[in-house]
Amino acid sequence: MSHRIIKQNHMKLAAALIALTILCGPVLGQTAGQSTNSSVTVKATHLLGFAGAKSNATGTLLIQGDALEFHKSGKAAVQVGVASIQDFLLDQQSQQVGGVPMMLGKAAVPFGGGRVVSLFAHQKYDILALEYVDSNGGLHGSVFRLDKGQGEVVRSALKASSGHSSNTEDESTNQSAAEIANEK
Repeated sequence: MSHRIIKQNHMKLAAALIALTILCGPVLGQTAGQSTNSSVTVKATHLLGFAGAKSNATGTLLIQGDALEFHKSGKAAVQVGVASIQDFLLDQQSQQVGGVPMMLGKAAVPFGGGRVVSLFAHQKYDILALEYVDSNGGLHGSVFRLDKGQGEVVRSALKASSGHSSNTEDESTNQSAAEIANEK
């Protein structure tokens, strides 16, 4: 009988420790000076639309706290509040690299080998499109080109800072429900 009671007490103790670990894990993982809002910095090219930044300007995109900033070396930062971002979209694109010399090289390769060279002459990158509202209530949009894989980092930082997800994710589920209704 005593072994059964001891075994039950051990199981209760183990369950209590597991519950304590799950509930207190996030608190124990933080140090005294560490906050939950960490900054994200990625290399970016501003393609168009961000007020105060030139088109095709290369710099860094910084998400820190409640602000999204674009820094170009030697220039003042251009900033938008994360709360004013209405929607954002992330896509992947590829661009052929090498220019005219690469095109001439592909033409010179015999037996259609230029097509094989074309497979390796593309660079992939992420496109980030933002839709935001300025202080006067005007709706603006901007487009940034990021290195491949950096777009997902920016997306998760924007979701964490703003507390909402991109509308494009919600549209896919709404569209699926509408398609099902039309099929019936």
